[in-house]
Amino acid sequence: MVKAYKQEHVYQHPWERVTAASWRKFADPENTNTLSHILEVDTLNRKLEPESGKLYTTRAITIHAPGPWFVRKMVGQDICHCVESTVVDGQTRSMQLTTRNVSLQKYVEVEEKIRYDPHPDNPSAWTLCRQETSIRIKPLSALASMAEKVEQRCVDKFLQNSAKGREVMERICKYLEAESSGISI
Repeated sequence: MVKAYKQEHVYQHPWERVTAASWRKFADPENTNTLSHILEVDTLNRKLEPESGKLYTTRAITIHAPGPWFVRKMVGQDICHCVESTVVDGQTRSMQLTTRNVSLQKYVEVEEKIRYDPHPDNPSAWTLCRQETSIRIKPLSALASMAEKVEQRCVDKFLQNSAKGREVMERICKYLEAESSGISI
């Protein structure tokens, strides 16, 4: 059984500012409380493709393991390692992030895709963020009702963390806007 959800959010900031905020959200010390589930982020690889101008980045992200406490207890692990692959295309002004867990895969599979594009109604001032997440609890597939409840708890937690992430992105965008205007906040 798989739980999946999609969300859209409009940032009333230009694409360049939103994507800059995306790179900074984990490194900003003011976000440690809001993003307390993020333990560590390391850049593993960064490559600029000269022909296309696309930037490819791979980061390792260590988080508190998702899901209810009793699942973490059964698994015997409180942390989860994920890999985030990002492609930025400055020519088409799109940024795509795909994050997957690489640990705990025999118990749970999580894939999150986020895409930032200029908003079709106001491409110079707004950015459309599309997020798709799928969560699959593996060993509980035979126990469909329990698997569904655990998956739903995981979805609820991911939705809470997504809201926190948008809050952080908005704050960083406002900071970047003020910084570009020469205003200190």
